[in-house]
Amino acid sequence: MLKVTEASQTYSFSRRALLMGGAQASIALVLAGRMTWLSVFENERYKMMAEDNRVSLTLSPPRRGWIVDRNGQPLANNRTDFRVDLIPDRLEKREETLAALQQMLGLTPEDMARIATDLKRAQGFQPVQVKESLDWERYAMVLVRLPELPGVQATQGFTRNYPLGAGVGHLIGYVGAASAEQYKESKDPLMVTPGFKMGKDGLEKTLENRLRGTAGAKRVEVTARGKLVRELATRPDVPGKTVKLTIDAGLQEYCARRLADNSGSIVVLDCLTGDVLAMVSMPGYDPNSFSDGISQTEWKMLSGDDHVPLMNKVLQGLYPPGSTVKPMHALAVLRAGISPNATVNCTGALQVGRRAFHCHSRRGHGAVNMERAVAQSCDIYFYSMARELGYDAFAPTVREMGLGQRFDLPYTSQRFGTVPDSAWKEKKYKQPWTIADSVNASIGQGYVLANPLQLAVMAARMAQGRAIVPRLLLDGVHEPAPSLGIDPQHIQTVRQCMWAVINGGGTGGKARLPISGIELAGKTGTAQVRAITSAERSSGVLKNASLPFKLRDHALFVCFAPWDNPRYAASIVLEHHGHVNPVTDVAPTARDIMTFLFDREKAMASLHALEKGWGGTYSERLAQKSEAFKAAQAAAKAAPPPPVPEDAEAAASNVVSEAANATVPVGDVAGRNEDRAE
Repeated sequence: MLKVTEASQTYSFSRRALLMGGAQASIALVLAGRMTWLSVFENERYKMMAEDNRVSLTLSPPRRGWIVDRNGQPLANNRTDFRVDLIPDRLEKREETLAALQQMLGLTPEDMARIATDLKRAQGFQPVQVKESLDWERYAMVLVRLPELPGVQATQGFTRNYPLGAGVGHLIGYVGAASAEQYKESKDPLMVTPGFKMGKDGLEKTLENRLRGTAGAKRVEVTARGKLVRELATRPDVPGKTVKLTIDAGLQEYCARRLADNSGSIVVLDCLTGDVLAMVSMPGYDPNSFSDGISQTEWKMLSGDDHVPLMNKVLQGLYPPGSTVKPMHALAVLRAGISPNATVNCTGALQVGRRAFHCHSRRGHGAVNMERAVAQSCDIYFYSMARELGYDAFAPTVREMGLGQRFDLPYTSQRFGTVPDSAWKEKKYKQPWTIADSVNASIGQGYVLANPLQLAVMAARMAQGRAIVPRLLLDGVHEPAPSLGIDPQHIQTVRQCMWAVINGGGTGGKARLPISGIELAGKTGTAQVRAITSAERSSGVLKNASLPFKLRDHALFVCFAPWDNPRYAASIVLEHHGHVNPVTDVAPTARDIMTFLFDREKAMASLHALEKGWGGTYSERLAQKSEAFKAAQAAAKAAPPPPVPEDAEAAASNVVSEAANATVPVGDVAGRNEDRAE
């Protein structure tokens, strides 16, 4: 019995040993298989991970592509940028080093606070910006002391440069550092690399993908804690692509200078192709200031200016077009079957029901046909036609000429205005269209609103009868635009009317060109902002010159030349000018712009003489204004100006939006009693 029991125990022990051995063998096989997998099949993956832990990349910002005009002249290029950064891992005597840099570079307390914050956030090998856009003297001062300043890195890179300054601010836009929100959204390490700038407004923003290029990189070997061991190979950056525009840089600068101290805009188009030759909004801002980092004082000056220099008036400004619509309305009258020789008797007022609608000429114009009505800007003629035909007969032609249209240009913000009719009013206000609405609209007031680009398109389409579409990117050969399909005789009749405005004793005689054999055709316009009240009249306020800037009328002009074979068309809009200065008014401004296109030497000679009385070029005047603003701030001992917002783009957009919404006059002006200058 005992032997049987011992045999059973021996068998059980052997069985357990055998099972344990099998299990161990299985585990060993699993481990061996896993080790084989890791060492053979996963080798490359872990090798790369180990390499990533050992080697890190330091990015270098790419050079942005140039923006050039139609002749290859730079509108935005890159200039050498001297900068100083800190490498935290190499920084030995931090406080002494920062104090030395503060003295050499003239760092402000705000600069020092920003550097301290960046040093806390930075990894050991990641550069921290101290100062960029240094002059050579300060940069050289740091260079000679580098041996005694461990952790300080002086480098030469590139920064954005705009040769025409404020003359291209709204055309080109500007660049700036990425905001915290932009980095959080993209997680692109390039955005936090010292010296990197991205497009913030205008073409710089919308063409960012073409202009940015590819970042360069420097490989560095570091320890597990980020301590720099050595520098490895580098990869050069790939510059962005060059973008060519239809703009003529010489004309762009001339227009900006010719606008003098006005708040306004000029657009010049090629009548055949639609190429935008100039697109100027003044006063503007110097995009170099934003590229270099705008100061608090300059930001306060720009954001608080009642001329709204942050606003692109060409695309974002909306104005009643005033009498500049009369050539379009004359075309609508012709298309309705009314002869251009049909006359209307202008007595100075037209009675509609219980109301009297006045002409800008109190004495009246007498019997006027179409040509005389356009040339003399007779309101009664167009009141009568609108009352007879209804504005629904005018609106389609107005839209066909470009008002109310959105054009596909590389900008993020455009405002398109209104071409009203009975269906529009019913939809928007749930009210029927009235004869008074037609009368107001017939002279470009009431609900009618347009931006300056649309007015230039209207002039170009009227000049050639072509379906002109404005184009800004010169990305290929631009062929002449197709015909609008309008009766050529109608186009010729309206062109003759616009010729008479300037050359036939009309309201635009001051725009006559001083060039033999070339004549200009055009149309003047005045858009009232508000009526002069009875109280103001009794106190002696009778004209625009007696009103504050914001209450004056807008002055407008559209034109093309040569009138008999048009090649160039333009629009000029001067906000609140009120025709108070005959030298800076729209007609002589148009004359000089068109003179530049045909005789640059003569136009420049005239401009140089004028600028002596204006205090210099726009760049010189902007510098003078900035110095005066700083002096006024110091004299008033005001509190420090508010800091520049981190997202200056959004802040500027808010300023523009508020200004745009506050300057759109809509209402009944045809029934007002005061005279309107034409």
